[in-house]
Amino acid sequence: MGTGYRELAAILRDAIQRGDYAPDTTLPKQDELADEYDVNVNTVRKAVGVLEAEGLVTPIRRRGTVVRARPPMKRLGKDRYAKSKWKYGDTVAFVADREASGRDWKPTDQTQTVAKVEADREVADALGVMVGSPVYERARLVTDAGQPTHMLTSYYRPADVEGTPIVDPTPGPAGRGGGFLVLTLQGLEPDTMTETFYARMPTPDEAEQLELPAGEPVMVLQRRTYTGDGRVVEFARGVHAASRFSWTYTFKIPD
Repeated sequence: MGTGYRELAAILRDAIQRGDYAPDTTLPKQDELADEYDVNVNTVRKAVGVLEAEGLVTPIRRRGTVVRARPPMKRLGKDRYAKSKWKYGDTVAFVADREASGRDWKPTDQTQTVAKVEADREVADALGVMVGSPVYERARLVTDAGQPTHMLTSYYRPADVEGTPIVDPTPGPAGRGGGFLVLTLQGLEPDTMTETFYARMPTPDEAEQLELPAGEPVMVLQRRTYTGDGRVVEFARGVHAASRFSWTYTFKIPD
């Protein structure tokens, strides 16, 4: 029985995972693979299509089929929000991820727009306001070495953030300590968070903004930030390029 495209895909997958084809290198041309494995070019094409769908390789014009890089950054769990970082230092969450990953950062790695918008159902439910009520929307696009990694959009009640650095559209964090320190100075210190994650395929706009190759999913974050007395002071929605993060959590196992 000859080698079918699924068997060839498994062979190439194993070779990539062993490191025979390093990240950001190009697979041999399809006719060369056909000769090496004694199959026709159509079988190679279908096998490579399987690897593309799995996110292991991506076609790049004038280069060929390029092996995708492993996740370059850790996306920390609760440690990224440690009060010691933003309350007594100047490290905001995405910077904590960069530091844990051994990567540099600069304020312009986070661009942003700020606008007063009408709350949709999800935002309204999270903040405890009526649908259509005015809320502040702070949308950020975060890059690493010029490559987009994720988008994060936070929503706030106007009374909580009016006149603060949170609604200042200047690129970068909202001052030293970021938005959490701003809320603390407003008497709304973050104390508890709930994060929900799920995966899906990106919308066309998300794929364009994050510069995603075909077939790459996104990890979606929904975050609620509470004060010690249970008041939600921020609702955030994040969209992360799945291949650009590994998700790391360390915690004590509850009794």
